[in-house]
Formats: sequence, C-alpha cells, structure tokens
Amino acid sequence: MRVLEQAAIDAALTIPALIEAIDSLLRADVVVPVRHHHPIAREDGEAMHLIMPAWHAGAGGYLGVKIVNVFPGNAVRGLPSVLGAYVLMNGDTGAPMALIDGTRLTLWRTAATSALAARYLARPDAATHLVVGAGALAPFFLRAHRVTRPITRSILWNKTRANAEKLAASLAAEGFAVEVADDLESAVREADIVSTITLSREPLVHGAWLKPGAHLDLVGAFTPAMRETDDDCVLRSRLFADTRGGALKEGGDLVQPIAAGLVSVDQVEADLPELARGAVINPRQPGDITLYKSTGGAMFDLATAMQIARATGLVA
Repeated sequence: MRVLEQAAIDAALTIPALIEAIDSLLRADVVVPVRHHHPIAREDGEAMHLIMPAWHAGAGGYLGVKIVNVFPGNAVRGLPSVLGAYVLMNGDTGAPMALIDGTRLTLWRTAATSALAARYLARPDAATHLVVGAGALAPFFLRAHRVTRPITRSILWNKTRANAEKLAASLAAEGFAVEVADDLESAVREADIVSTITLSREPLVHGAWLKPGAHLDLVGAFTPAMRETDDDCVLRSRLFADTRGGALKEGGDLVQPIAAGLVSVDQVEADLPELARGAVINPRQPGDITLYKSTGGAMFDLATAMQIARATGLVA
C-alpha cells in the first residue's frame, strides 16, 4: 500500500482533469451511504468525527473511505480545522491500495466540485467571483472557478482582514490578482459568483444583496446549526445541492428554512449527480439566481482518489 502525501497529490492533480473525473463518476453506478457524524464535546468548541464510504456497485471498481476530523479550535494552534485520511481499496478484493492525505484531497475535491456545479448553474458570462472566508480552501476556490467560467475579477472577504490580506499577498506572488474587500455587502452586490467557505453559525450573505443572475456556492455550513446565508437568499433562488442526502439533512442553509416552512424539499430541483445526467428540465434564464448547497460527498472523494491513483501510476 502506497502512502501519498501533500506533495504527491499536488503533483498528480490539475483542476481541469479533476473536474472531468468527478463529472464522469457522477454518471457511474456508485453506492454512497449517508456519512456518519460523531460529535466530540470539547472546551474549545464541539468537534466532529466523520466517516465517509463509497464504492462501485459492480465488478472491477474501487472502494474508498475518508475519515475526517473537524476541530474548530485548531486555528489557535496554527492547524487546519479539517484534518483526515483517505483509504483507497480494490473493489473486488477489499485490499488496501493507498493511504492518501485526506486533508489535501478534500481541498482539491471541494473546489473542483463547486467549479463543476458552477459550470452547470452559473451564468456562462460570470466574470466576478467573490470568496467569503480566507481559510485553506480559499486559494483552491479562487483558482478552480476560473476553469469553468471567464472570471476576470477575484474578490476576497474575511472577518479578519489581515488573514485575507496575507492570502492575497501570497497569491499576488504567483501572479494571481485578488482584491481584498472591506464591505461584504458591496462585494456581494458586485459578484456574479459568491463562494462561502466559513464556519459561521449566523448568516453572512443576505438575499437582498444578490444581483439578478448571481450564483451562490455555499460550502462552509456543514451542520444543521450552521448557516452562511439568510432566508431571502433561499426565497430568491433556484435551489440545488451536491447530494440531496447530505445537503437536506446536514446543510443549515437549506435545513433551517425548510424546517421553518419557508421552502419545501421539493423545491430543490436537482443534485449534482442529477445535473450531470441531464435531469434539469428548465434551463437557466439570465436573471435566475441559483443556490448550490454543498456539504461534501463520498462520491466526490472517491473520484478524486481514483484520479490521484491514475496520475501517480498506481492504477492504469
């Protein structure tokens, strides 16, 4: 069994190839149980232990499981809030093939999956991209959305401006220009795509700020108690999810307004596998606001692990 750490993953993956790998697997026969959640009580904030399996239903495929720990208190320790490991196994024998850095895999797959969703849902001419949150996912999101939409302006907002400035400076050193916004409302009003990647429990983005044709890419709120957008965002938007089983059970941005009776489960038009299979009947109109709620899914992890395995020569 090979051990593949961050450097090997970064050398193996590109966003365009990963987007296509995920898109392809969404059309395959893959079994994805709802992930296991195990809260861990801690003095510095409740942590979460997640177990996320997926496997091919037929012969000749792969089996994988990601073990993830979300520890919000890690920021003060200089560590990522999300840490984990991925085990890729032979789908016919169950033999372990690779142990993959799950934290790095998650960064790549989350950004690529959101960019794929934007390819299906955002306006084709979307040019301004706002990222809310300057954590580890932010640079991946800023790069990934430029693959599927003609982004010419990238904006970054973070509750602590210094963290946004630090990230913008590091990207500038690579030749990637990012504006740091002081006022979130103004930035949202200008954005064609708004990606939220925070651990907020209270709405940050308000529906009244969204311009016609905007696309919301909501990633951070992964429990029912968390939320990054208000009710108006949901009420003004056409609703989509990465997976119905995950987003409708775990994502507070949808769970809370559904529980309050403001919208119904039936108003979620499609999830990402359904989008990949052409299930959306009504094409996007120029003024439509689309809301994509992502809570993560083991199918996307499996696609990423398989792409890493292919690119590193582990499998043909």
